[in-house]
Amino acid sequence: MTKQNETAPRNEGEGNRTAARQYNEAQRKFVESGKVEQAAKDAEHALETEEAEELKRAEEKGRAHAKPHEEKREI
Repeated sequence: MTKQNETAPRNEGEGNRTAARQYNEAQRKFVESGKVEQAAKDAEHALETEEAEELKRAEEKGRAHAKPHEEKREI
């Protein structure tokens, strides 16, 4: 039996608890930062500018990789 490389990421099986914990912590810090309202306003404004077309293309590209039942879901 070979020893696992100590620098290799640990296989956590189904799901990745470490990544989930890091993501949740980052989201909590963002909410606590008080920047949510401004980010929402910035996103709303982006949909009313020339950036809207770029955002639409990015959404379509992402949906191309979605499961069939997710492709028609409205955001």
